[in-house]
Amino acid sequence: MTKTFQITISGQVQGVGFRPFVCARAHQLHYKGSVCNNENGVLIYINTSEEKAKAFLAAILENAPEVSIIQSHSLSEISFREFDDFNIVSSDTNHQINVPLTPDFAICESCKTEIRDVGNRRFGYAFTTCTNCGPRYAVTTKFPFERANTTVSAFNMCSTCETEYTNPADRRFHSQTNSCADCGIQLMLHDYDGRQFNGNHLEIIKKASDIIRKGSILALKNTNGYLLCCDANKKTAIEQLREKKKRPSKPFAIIYPSIEKIKIDFQVSALEEKALTSSAAPIVILNPKENIDIEQESIAPKLNQLGVMLPSSALLTLLMDELKKPLIATSGNIHGSPIISLKADAIQKLSEVANYLLHHDLEVSFPQDDSVVCFSGEQQIILRRSRGLAPNYLNSTYSSNQKILAMGAHLKSTFCFVPNAHVYVSPYFGNLDNYDVLERYQKSIAQYEKLFETQSDVVLIDSHPQYQSSIYGREFAENRNVKLVAIQHHKAHFASVLGEHDLFESEEKILGVVWDGTGFGEDQAIWGGEFFSYQFNKIERLTHFEYIDWIAADKMAKEPRLSLISVLPEEERGIAKSKFSETEWKIYNKMLENNSLKTSSVGRLFDAVASLLNLIDKTSYEGEAAMFLESQARNYQDEIFIDFLEGVEYKNIPTKIIISNIHKAKSEGVSIAKIANSFIHTLVSVILKVAKQNSCNIIACSGGVFQNEILVQKLSQQSKNSGIKLKFNRILCSNDENISFGQLCYYQHIKN
Repeated sequence: MTKTFQITISGQVQGVGFRPFVCARAHQLHYKGSVCNNENGVLIYINTSEEKAKAFLAAILENAPEVSIIQSHSLSEISFREFDDFNIVSSDTNHQINVPLTPDFAICESCKTEIRDVGNRRFGYAFTTCTNCGPRYAVTTKFPFERANTTVSAFNMCSTCETEYTNPADRRFHSQTNSCADCGIQLMLHDYDGRQFNGNHLEIIKKASDIIRKGSILALKNTNGYLLCCDANKKTAIEQLREKKKRPSKPFAIIYPSIEKIKIDFQVSALEEKALTSSAAPIVILNPKENIDIEQESIAPKLNQLGVMLPSSALLTLLMDELKKPLIATSGNIHGSPIISLKADAIQKLSEVANYLLHHDLEVSFPQDDSVVCFSGEQQIILRRSRGLAPNYLNSTYSSNQKILAMGAHLKSTFCFVPNAHVYVSPYFGNLDNYDVLERYQKSIAQYEKLFETQSDVVLIDSHPQYQSSIYGREFAENRNVKLVAIQHHKAHFASVLGEHDLFESEEKILGVVWDGTGFGEDQAIWGGEFFSYQFNKIERLTHFEYIDWIAADKMAKEPRLSLISVLPEEERGIAKSKFSETEWKIYNKMLENNSLKTSSVGRLFDAVASLLNLIDKTSYEGEAAMFLESQARNYQDEIFIDFLEGVEYKNIPTKIIISNIHKAKSEGVSIAKIANSFIHTLVSVILKVAKQNSCNIIACSGGVFQNEILVQKLSQQSKNSGIKLKFNRILCSNDENISFGQLCYYQHIKN
């Protein structure tokens, strides 16, 4: 007997070709019914028997579109409804939206084939997409993900595109970003004097590639915002880009035409290849081969790894096909500012950097940087979570009537928004001291509230009173007259790992190791080298790296030499005197005499070691000293290490003894590479010792220091045979990008 069944599927199922997939499957089986998006995901009605309905659902779950993520599903019989056929119908959205935001997807192989096929109607069309690829989050204006709710709606489909869109047998059936050269997005290339170069997409791209080959800098608008591009083989162009972008030494990312060409220049593991070719298409940090033919030192000064990616869009694919060589592609901004997405801003702010502008007329709702990942053995470390990875956090189901906004931290800012049963962790914004970054951060919060048609009734902030996120959070809560909760920075870090791994219900004591550069402690000191325990919904501070002086305010984080004189025992401080002028030496020693502000920061300890080894004394970007130290450590290939705390008994980790013993090793002629590697080895030994002292077999690590690939690798290796279970941030960054999510977790499970 034919009955009517309702199937509901939730998760990342909008904007991924799910409805056309279901419709095509139903047509194959000659079923009647309908499929639509609704506030919870995808809603399916089908007329058949119960047995066949169950089989239909099973087939959907097994063969779902590759970029979809199914979180839940249900099947139930409802009152009989008559259907003439099986159709995709208008969305049923009479209630508040309760679905994930779909991230952007890199161009798929089918679309690549089409834009390269001279006989295909999309040959050379730079905005070719289908149900499996293309911008999603970047072009969203409201829910659900329908063409009318995206910026692509500004372009009316031609009759051919419309036929594709309405044909169940076509790959672009209900592809919301569908367009072609006849009806779609237009490319424009001009110089900053206003001279425009006309032609079709391929002609414009050929002209753009010629511009790059000649050594010019191109500002190119991708589907997620502007990139600044130049030839990765032209030293002069790279140096000009550094100078004009005000980025003297921070490494640039490189785009390669194909995975095959990446493999010629780099060592690529199976996991690294999988990441490079994934739908997220992030920048992946790779080890170059010795014979690599690019300007490596100019691209990544003093580093022995490079950030590499494949083209994420049809536009970049066509450009790389034309160039056939590596291309520098860095965020289109002045160093420290957010990525630019508006033509007017690009003209105004990038005119001093780029020679030419390659623009298009598709509006970007949510500009995003490229995501960055690296691998330590089998462990993926997310260094920046943005395009392709944000904004969803699909491993968490929130159950509360409260609408929560967690404001995050300051330097690596994100916010976490919980308007429904899903958790949304925004992409990375950057340093909120920058006015433009703060403005983008505030605007995005407003966009999210509008998108989900809801307002927050709880605001969570960092306990640091001067973080811009905390200041804005207090203002936000006061203006709305809603609950405000301050949460300690490092406890939020710890909570983020506990939340990622569902450890809050664990009865076993868990050691939390939280190491970073800075964070406001509960004793008014600056924390950053912390050991916590978690058990029975309580976090307690167990121990920490011994306090050293914090001097010269924010300057200390930018000058490793200041960390060095702060951590050196007073009787040894003179070894750093040559790093200062006579006046500076007097000033800073006076500061040390009168200082009362202390820090336990492991980030500053890395800085001190880098300065002691004469790697760097003043930095131009955050984490530079630690990266130089890691690069040196990577050069050491032996298995003999120095434990700089061997035989030392301690409660709080004796920072000054570590530094003294490193200085002794350096004086004895031990290689810089061995010292750098042994320093990290010592830190691993400290973690395992504290775990043993506190009878902890689960160790949860967070904080920016745990973006160090060698540290993660050594810790994984040395704990492997000890029965210890290691937990790292795996979906989120270990740096301050996870603070907003950690604030939510702490509020849910501890504070509340």
